[in-house]
Amino acid sequence: MRQRRVKDLDRRLACLSGCLVEDPARWKGKWDRAFGSDNPVYLEVGCGKGQFLCHHASLMGDANFIGLEGQRSVILRALEKADRMELDNIRFAPVFLYRLDDFFREGELAGVYLNFSDPWPKERHAGRRLTHRGYLRQYEQILGPSGSIQFKTDNEALYRFTLDEIRQTGFDVLEQTDDLHHSRFSAKDITSEYEDKFREAGKNIYYVRFKIRRR
Repeated sequence: MRQRRVKDLDRRLACLSGCLVEDPARWKGKWDRAFGSDNPVYLEVGCGKGQFLCHHASLMGDANFIGLEGQRSVILRALEKADRMELDNIRFAPVFLYRLDDFFREGELAGVYLNFSDPWPKERHAGRRLTHRGYLRQYEQILGPSGSIQFKTDNEALYRFTLDEIRQTGFDVLEQTDDLHHSRFSAKDITSEYEDKFREAGKNIYYVRFKIRRR
């Protein structure tokens, strides 16, 4: 979706630089220094305006959170939320995802969140889906032994594709439902902006949480 031009974007980002990480590769293997603590680190890929991640950070002061979002005008909104909420355990990086091992060393993350990722509906673009097995193997490398991946979408085709990729790559499903907000799972309690929008439109929210099967 095309984003509106934001007046004085660079200046406004500079004013919120305490939570902004322009070069996440610099902190690979050293995120404890970026946060000033060795608390567990959780990543959201495509964090949008930050509602989901800021809510988590406000509830879990004993953990650190990183949001990746390639649209700088969008990440400004996330930074503004974090600033209003006076959060010091959250960082945002204005980058698109290519290779996660550029940013994180093996076993560095405690969890990964994938919320309403682009479904890339054409079959020839399947490799771009963030739950394609190529990405799942990346998550496998950067997650710690007990780390898990939480996925939400309003797109049934992407959900079915994700379940198949999980099976094909040998990951273990921990929780799963095709109607999250009529389920018992606590994942329904913290929502993103997109999730609120889709729920208001009467759409089902599909959900699965899974982890690496360690050999």
